[in-house]
Amino acid sequence: MVTLGVRRWETLSGSVQGVGKKRNQDWFTCQGTGSGADPLLLAVADGHGSAAHARSEIGARIAVDRFVGRAELFARAAVDCHEPGRLARLMTYARDDFPRALVQDWREAALGHWDRHRPVADTGAPEPRQSEKLLLYGTTLIGAVLTPWLFVAWQIGDGDIAVVEHDGTLSRPLAPAEEDLGDETESLCGREAWSAVRMHWAPVFDQSRTPRLVVLSTDGLSKSFASADGYRQFVEGLDGRLASEGSAGVREVLPQWLEQASKYSGDDTTLTAALRHVSAVTGGPPDGPPEAPDSAQDTPPMDTERNTET
Repeated sequence: MVTLGVRRWETLSGSVQGVGKKRNQDWFTCQGTGSGADPLLLAVADGHGSAAHARSEIGARIAVDRFVGRAELFARAAVDCHEPGRLARLMTYARDDFPRALVQDWREAALGHWDRHRPVADTGAPEPRQSEKLLLYGTTLIGAVLTPWLFVAWQIGDGDIAVVEHDGTLSRPLAPAEEDLGDETESLCGREAWSAVRMHWAPVFDQSRTPRLVVLSTDGLSKSFASADGYRQFVEGLDGRLASEGSAGVREVLPQWLEQASKYSGDDTTLTAALRHVSAVTGGPPDGPPEAPDSAQDTPPMDTERNTET
């Protein structure tokens, strides 16, 4: 039996501003323990940042805030997902209704911000169309909900979610079939944004098969590597460092890793990750993160062709 109050995950997160950027367009959250009473919510958003998206850092904050609101409601409903027929209904909601509700929430909040902070315009200037207002707030979003019985994630636009399974297998469950070209990406400001939301659905039927690491990051991280293999090596290295040093050691050096990645990508770089407690699977009392050894190096877990400084 799963105990509702057991702390199931350790978390770490960080964000750095891109070199030469006037402000950080990313936003993130990492909250909850992953227990039945306190689900773990992860989210990262990346405002587009160009002149056409002049308020995108606000759009990113709105996206994370509105995701948290919807995700909390979803997680409460998921507490009873073991009831007959409940899981299938939750999956249908997560796939079809959740994206529509989330996009609608984001649009209403963005338009509300516009109404409260209208730019000074020349007399007689026409009122911008709704689509033009929303364009100013354009952002991507990746969000995940983890409970003892369910792991669900949603994504619109670029960025990455990586999952290291219980046996060490690494996957990118929401990676598009074809990578976006250049800076073009799907966005919450798109005309039918809900249709571009991708979902990962993974019920947990066996607690011993719960993923051991979940990583969400904006594209400032993956773009710092020469290829997708470089990003995979980074996540594998992160998994190894967490296993050997614990979250405390990695949390200490994470800002340096993100700064180095940002230096190569030139973009804001944000990461939030969750490491599963071994005690959450074995049923023993939750343990704190092991202390980092004195010899812990302040270097990224893996090097690649483009990202090679130590």
